Amino acid sequence: MPDTWILKDKSFKKYITNEAIQEKIIALSAQMNTDLEGKKPLFIVVLNGAFIFASDLLKRITVDCEIAFVKLSSYHGTHSSGVVQQIIGLDLDIKGRTIVVIEDIVDTGLTLVSFLETLRKMEPAEVKIASCLLKPEAFKSKFPVDYLCFSIPNEFVVGYGLDYDGLGRNSSDIYKIVE
Repeated sequence: MPDTWILKDKSFKKYITNEAIQEKIIALSAQMNTDLEGKKPLFIVVLNGAFIFASDLLKRITVDCEIAFVKLSSYHGTHSSGVVQQIIGLDLDIKGRTIVVIEDIVDTGLTLVSFLETLRKMEPAEVKIASCLLKPEAFKSKFPVDYLCFSIPNEFVVGYGLDYDGLGRNSSDIYKIVE
C-alpha cells in the first residue's frame, strides 16, 4: 500500500506497518498460549473490524479453542455515537467458560462495556480482552485490556480491518488521519 491514502474526503498516512503488527502478534499469541493452556477458551471476534487481526492471531493460537462472532457497532463516520447496537448475537452457552473477546481497537471502551455486561450475565468463568489497538487518552472504562499489540494516541486510524465509513479495511498496514 502507498505511504498516503485518500478515502472519501480524508487523507491518511501510513502509521503502523504490517511487519510491526505481525511481530506483536507473535509475542501476544505466545503469551496467550501460555495463559490459556488447558482452559479451552472461546474466542469471540467482534465484527467487522477485528476480522483481520483475529485471523492473524488465531492462526498462532495452539491451545484447543472455539471461535464465535458478534457484530457490535457504535461508530458513524469518524466519531463514536456512544450507542451500541448488537447486530449479530452470541448463541452459545458460555457458563463456566474462559472467554477471550477479540477487538480491533478499544477507543472509549463504551462499546465493550455493554457487551461485557451481557457476557457476565451468562456466567463465564472469566472474560479477557485482546485488542490490536488501545487509545488510552480516549478510554473511559475500567475493564482491563489483557492482551494488547499497540497503545496509540487519540487519532482516527484505518486499515487492517479498521474503516472509515466502510472503506479502508483492506490494507495490511494501519494508517492515521492527516488533519
